[in-house]
Amino acid sequence: MQVNTSNTKKISDFAVLATAIRTWGKELGFHDVRIADAHADMSAIESGLFQWLKQGYHGAMDYMAKHGTKRTRPAELEPGTQRIISVCMNYAPPAVKNSWEVIHAGDRAFISRYALGRDYHKVIRARLQKLADKITEAVGPFNYRVFSDSAPVMEVAWAQKAGLGWRGKHTLLLNRQAGSMFFLGEMYVDLPLPVDEETASYCGSCTRCIDICPTQAIVAPYQVDARRCISYLTIELKDSIPEPLRPLIGNRIYGCDDCQLVCPWNKYARITNENDFHVRNGLDDVSLIELFGWDQATFETKLAGSAIRRIGYQQWLRNIAVGLGNAPYSLEIVQTLQARADDPSEMVREHVRWALQQQDQKRTAT
Repeated sequence: MQVNTSNTKKISDFAVLATAIRTWGKELGFHDVRIADAHADMSAIESGLFQWLKQGYHGAMDYMAKHGTKRTRPAELEPGTQRIISVCMNYAPPAVKNSWEVIHAGDRAFISRYALGRDYHKVIRARLQKLADKITEAVGPFNYRVFSDSAPVMEVAWAQKAGLGWRGKHTLLLNRQAGSMFFLGEMYVDLPLPVDEETASYCGSCTRCIDICPTQAIVAPYQVDARRCISYLTIELKDSIPEPLRPLIGNRIYGCDDCQLVCPWNKYARITNENDFHVRNGLDDVSLIELFGWDQATFETKLAGSAIRRIGYQQWLRNIAVGLGNAPYSLEIVQTLQARADDPSEMVREHVRWALQQQDQKRTAT
């Protein structure tokens, strides 16, 4: 049956519709679109999730435990769900400063490359809504809900079930043609679409991601203790960063890409065609001192529409203070820190005191 999205002729063949959905998805900027059975066996994944929670590896992310089996049983979250349309969109920006050069330059600020542009939550959900609109034009009203890291959905697990890739030992999704530098999104639908097959794992005996982790947060293959993960510490954790972990963070002020940077599969990572994910405000190569000098109004203005803005100004300063403490000694860094010694936030003041102590130790050691 030919695809026809006019109001006079609706698509009734679900195999034809599935093909059309993949075509529309790619036209909307997704580099791959796959379909999973919402009734697929998730018992092993569900058991693993509960064991992970029992060990406390979720840290302060209480929302990971709050929704119970809704993460692995789609119909409990959205009744009537039959299929999950899983999509991915590349985010590696063009003309970006080499990540290792920034990480090894102690006075620069490293920001995870996914966060250099516009907030992906908004971009992915908006494109998924456009995809839903196209499906509606083709088949008429149907029940659906779109997600992008925005609800209790096991994104990687469902993407794996759909055949978008396999879960790497760092727990991120890996794809043979795109590495891991892409965002995921989902659409729960009540349409009985044909489903795709899972792919095999291609990590083999490689342990580079485990070995490189600065805080050794990957405690076993496919298992991360979030309480040690730099992405958790700089983004999810709202309180003080544990002192023993601060020196290990280095200059990573928002997220951490080390496990991705060493992954052999990321030699296939694709540069994004999406302008929203291009570098904004020179954040791929900027000094810690410059960022620490931003007042709250500058923070709010420059990071408008960015995922970084979600952590808030105090947490932003907290993270940069740790980076400044870890930087090579300089009088300018000391003066920059001292200027915030009386910051209104006790959390910021505490991290500034620690950073000044680190700088003083480096000064006396030289």
